[in-house]
Amino acid sequence: MKQYLYGRNPVKERLSQKKVIHTLYLQKGSDTSNFEKLAKEQNVPVVMLDKGQVKALVGGEANHQGVIAHIPNYTFSSLITVIEDVKDKEHSCIIVADGLEDPHNLGAILRIADGAGVDAVIFGKHRSVSLTPTVAKVSAGAIESVKIIEVVNISQTLKTLKDAGYWIYGTEVNNAIDYTKASLKGKVVIVVGSEGQGMSPLVKKHCDVLLSIPMHGVVDSLNVSVACGILVYEVLRQRS
Repeated sequence: MKQYLYGRNPVKERLSQKKVIHTLYLQKGSDTSNFEKLAKEQNVPVVMLDKGQVKALVGGEANHQGVIAHIPNYTFSSLITVIEDVKDKEHSCIIVADGLEDPHNLGAILRIADGAGVDAVIFGKHRSVSLTPTVAKVSAGAIESVKIIEVVNISQTLKTLKDAGYWIYGTEVNNAIDYTKASLKGKVVIVVGSEGQGMSPLVKKHCDVLLSIPMHGVVDSLNVSVACGILVYEVLRQRS
């Protein structure tokens, strides 16, 4: 199955990084002259399509903004390599997404990870969203810069991270401490669960500390990517 990247910002970011694009598809009638220029500079083939052809290529629901790139399939980083790369660092932060289903949330988390300088984002291979064009678009180019790791077993991955000196912090609504009261310095893992069920019971057992974000309204929890952003930037704040 071909891998497509669409949307002006994600495609522009890939072009600026001079990463491989097999073919750049541009919709006729759209202002795409800058993309044509960049593609020409990098010898990327350009194909002009009408609206119907674009719809057939990526579907009617895709918010492509008239710019679509056919790219190689995404490659993943290695957990062992990431651990080795940060072994001499005083601080390190890794995000683990357990059972995330919404590509918009994964894309937003990648964008947060890029902004906060997170060392890697990990998600499961099964029963989880993977790297789709929607994830790429929502990430606003962060999918190209963040180290992403796909694993078969989240619980075993957390055990490996513990052995490497990481403290595991899970997110929970009940029976958890206020995130501002936790020490998040050193090497930390922030685990976020699925949109509906949160962390699985087995993953929760591997957490050293459960964190909650105080809620003062009627709704009892935040969107998973928003919660992730709050916690990751608290890690960043405590470092400095």
